[in-house]
Amino acid sequence: MDYDVLVIGSGPGGYVAAIRASQLGMKAAVIEKESIGGICLNWGCIPTKSLLKSAQAYEYAKHAADYGVTIEGEVKADFSAMVKRSRDVAGGMSKGVQFLFKKNKIETISGFGKLTGKNTLEVTDDSGKKKTYKAKHIILATGARSRELPNLKIDGEKIIGYRKAMTLEKQPKSMVVVGSGAIGSEFAYFYQSIGTDVTLVEFMPTLVPNEDEEVAKQLERSFKKMKMKVMTGSTVEKVDTSGKKCKVTIKTKKGEETVEADIVLSAVGITPNTENIGLEESGVKTEKGRVKVDEFYRTNVEGVYAIGDILEGPALAHVASAEGIVCVEKIAGKNPEPIDYNNIPGCTYTNPEVSSVGLTEAKAKEAGYEIKVGKFPYSASGKASAAGQKDGFVKLIFDAKYGELLGAHMIGGNVTEMIAEMVVAKKLEITGHELLKTIHPHPTMSEAVMEAAAAAYDEVIHI
Repeated sequence: MDYDVLVIGSGPGGYVAAIRASQLGMKAAVIEKESIGGICLNWGCIPTKSLLKSAQAYEYAKHAADYGVTIEGEVKADFSAMVKRSRDVAGGMSKGVQFLFKKNKIETISGFGKLTGKNTLEVTDDSGKKKTYKAKHIILATGARSRELPNLKIDGEKIIGYRKAMTLEKQPKSMVVVGSGAIGSEFAYFYQSIGTDVTLVEFMPTLVPNEDEEVAKQLERSFKKMKMKVMTGSTVEKVDTSGKKCKVTIKTKKGEETVEADIVLSAVGITPNTENIGLEESGVKTEKGRVKVDEFYRTNVEGVYAIGDILEGPALAHVASAEGIVCVEKIAGKNPEPIDYNNIPGCTYTNPEVSSVGLTEAKAKEAGYEIKVGKFPYSASGKASAAGQKDGFVKLIFDAKYGELLGAHMIGGNVTEMIAEMVVAKKLEITGHELLKTIHPHPTMSEAVMEAAAAAYDEVIHI
């Protein structure tokens, strides 16, 4: 065998799995057809956060007078400079992973990897040259790409996916964003905040459909305050790209409406990259296009494993990383604890930010729980007022019988940093009373967690 572990894909699932394998004494290599770091570092999590930070800086500058700061002259958003900064940040992170590979003695194999037999992989490089590698354990971490709808074919010019949205040559004057999950909402916020006229279209009744309904409604209010046009319960029927602008026909509850825009961004989810990687030939079982695995990410074929976005479940970078670690530790003979998929945090980096973990209020009731709900508004938070970020709240859901934390739902400044406390609390099975008696520092936005817990038990002080 050439290697103990061979990983196809160097995203946050693949590169973390390879590093952990090396730490545990295994000889590991990663096969990557594009840039080290995968979509997350190069085209997803990291560069989008860079763009969003640029938008936030622009918003601060525009509203500097609100903070007692005078800026003379016009404040402008330099779109090309924002894009360049984003690409530079992504490039730096990719180099960081390359350094980690070197430090951990992990070989990088450039090309497209495919299963060809027991413990065997074939890699085709850019020139078409093929080479075979053997490994005791092969981990599939090939990730995903933008999903295409039949009536919303991505042409890369007028109808684009998220990759193109990060590298447009010039800022569009108008844009229709289709889909309001994390990707769609983040891009809608970014472009609207720097001056593009954005229309956000969502098929479901609320924005960010996986979030608690109250959070979704607050986000919609905040977006509308920015002058964004929000159309929920609506479907894009067709897009006419024959003219200078896109003519987007949208079916709403009140009938059809046509919106004109320079660009249409399709953000309707993702499709797993499972084609042509040898699944069928190797007999690896799939279901609805996703690879079937057990709790330690073993497929039905001995020596073949799968992690990340090609599995059923949340397509999140931190989930792929956690799966990679559990998978490799099991391979190494350790006894890792299987991942609790009911305790996975989700974040959307709009302004206000959105974060959550566990059951929504509706899901908790559906599951048959008798619940206590505590909610604390940012308008009552001293730190939020001082920061000029009064939109938002923290909402906690507890089992009324045992006090168990069932879910936490937040919208507002810094909530993507605050959600980790709730993940730890849920893992350690902290009760509502224990949480409200845990002293939080003042003044901080995290105080809202303590106050929301207190509100659930009628002990809240500041509202």
